[in-house]
Amino acid sequence: MAGPALPMDDRDGVIWYNGDLVPWREAKAHVLVHSLHYGNSVFEGERIYNGKVFKLTEHSQRLVKSAKMLAYDLPYTVAELDKATKIVVSENKLDSGYVRPLAWRGAEVIGVSAIGTNVHVMIAAFPWGAYYGQKAIKLMTSRWKRPSPESSPAGSKAAGLYIICTLAKDEALAAGVQDALMHDYKGRLSEATGANLFLVINGELHTPTTETILNGITRLTVMDLARKRGIKVVEREIWPNELAHASEVFLTGTAVEVQPVSAIDKQEFEVGPVTQQLVADYSALVRS
Repeated sequence: MAGPALPMDDRDGVIWYNGDLVPWREAKAHVLVHSLHYGNSVFEGERIYNGKVFKLTEHSQRLVKSAKMLAYDLPYTVAELDKATKIVVSENKLDSGYVRPLAWRGAEVIGVSAIGTNVHVMIAAFPWGAYYGQKAIKLMTSRWKRPSPESSPAGSKAAGLYIICTLAKDEALAAGVQDALMHDYKGRLSEATGANLFLVINGELHTPTTETILNGITRLTVMDLARKRGIKVVEREIWPNELAHASEVFLTGTAVEVQPVSAIDKQEFEVGPVTQQLVADYSALVRS
């Protein structure tokens, strides 16, 4: 993914910050906020199409849910988050782009316990194109694994869970491929660093269960699109040796949308009819 044309902290525009619109460059937090030190912020990634955020309410609901899974409540309702997001998109005059809501715990205390911290929320929106520059991307298997659900709240989009994703992605880029495929703590296929995994096997769509992954909004959308096409969708444990049986592989996510995969390590895949159909169906849906 190409870097931003401008630093993220030095742009024109406004950011919704604790209920108010503030100039972009003035939206700051102190270096001693609890979440910066302990990773308990939660966030969302949302795409703007034709001036509207796709499945906005579902994203706002997940932000609230993510915070609850980390033992705190947001000071705003889902409806208030939806309204604030629409205002930010409008004020920044975005017809297409990306929205990044973030909630974090403040600087009232610095110990491991977060009791006594205030909760802050911001929503930023900015132009953003394709996540990858390639029509079909290559993956490498990462040495980093998704943890057990007894070790992490997999259903929460918590910032702290993404450190292994950053490590895996950076190693993949250094190796000359676009992303990493992660296994889970049992050695099963799990997901890429920021996207869910799908395999086409004998014309059916197979995807890992959600035990150790975020049950992506795009994942659910694509599964529904597949069923409407009469494609059988199977959620199950999938093991690495089963990649040999897959004719097509693709990723899904708000940022990546529906992304074909051409290779995993030394195994190659075609961008076949199932993937092509779902790419087209998803593109049509988000712009409808």
